[in-house]
Amino acid sequence: MAQAGVYGPRLGRRLQLEDPPSLITRSLRSAELAVTETRNDDPVEGLSGSFPSEDAYLVSLKFRDYPDCECWEHGRCVIKTDVRGGATYLYDLKRDPRYVIDKPFHSIFFYLPRSALDDIAKQAGAPRVGELAYQPGIGHDDAVIRHLGASLMEGLRRPDETNQLFVDHAMLALTAHVAQTYGGLKRNTEPTRGGLAPWQEKRACERLESDLAGKISLEQVAAEFGLSVSHFSRAFRISTGLPPHQWLLRQRVKAAKQLMTVRELPLSEIAISAGFANQSHFTRVFSSVVGVSPGAWRREALGAKDNET
Repeated sequence: MAQAGVYGPRLGRRLQLEDPPSLITRSLRSAELAVTETRNDDPVEGLSGSFPSEDAYLVSLKFRDYPDCECWEHGRCVIKTDVRGGATYLYDLKRDPRYVIDKPFHSIFFYLPRSALDDIAKQAGAPRVGELAYQPGIGHDDAVIRHLGASLMEGLRRPDETNQLFVDHAMLALTAHVAQTYGGLKRNTEPTRGGLAPWQEKRACERLESDLAGKISLEQVAAEFGLSVSHFSRAFRISTGLPPHQWLLRQRVKAAKQLMTVRELPLSEIAISAGFANQSHFTRVFSSVVGVSPGAWRREALGAKDNET
């Protein structure tokens, strides 16, 4: 099936890039969302490629300054301005956004189709989101997008270690934030609903734990209960105290601790068995959660076990 949205190779070709890294999710039932990293330290000067008209937006977080950026819409230059590293910029794909490439650049682009904004509004019981408010070439100091972008950059750099549940969660959060901040969607002021029913919590935890590698999507789990992804994520957090991707990380660490009590098992095998991509991934996550490396924890645990015998 041909790619429809503006992300990955389709975005890269317009920016002189062959195959930029991207992460994709279907955390909303009617929409495919994606984030793509674009970087070129030695570009060929020229106007970026044109995009087919689409009812969708690109939300871009810039990582480096781009002075005197010549921005185009509808086939003409609309502004020449300094693009600031750390700022967020919006692009409406119905307006054929382009810019003159004449300097090194580094950004990430979130692909956000109209159907995703409509889903967010529907789940919130709110009116349909209108056109997003922005001016071409004018950046926004958006701390939420900076935080989400920095978190997703880790996934873009290490796709084999990426937890799909986290990608789903982050892209859902980004869509809701954009709808509220730039589309005028009103936050739900009703009291927060309760968590999952006990049987739902038990089944959801079993479903997540059956795939410690985290390749299952939030959409798949939520669909088993007939819930939207946002409703399921909210209810799961109320019931367990953690969002699904964080809960799964704790289960990986728990499984690894059990396996490390077996002396003969090497850490590299334990890492794969507990759902980590490799030993390096295992060490980073375990150390951040537990506070010590797997090797140090194992020595202490086995030493205590020897003292008991």
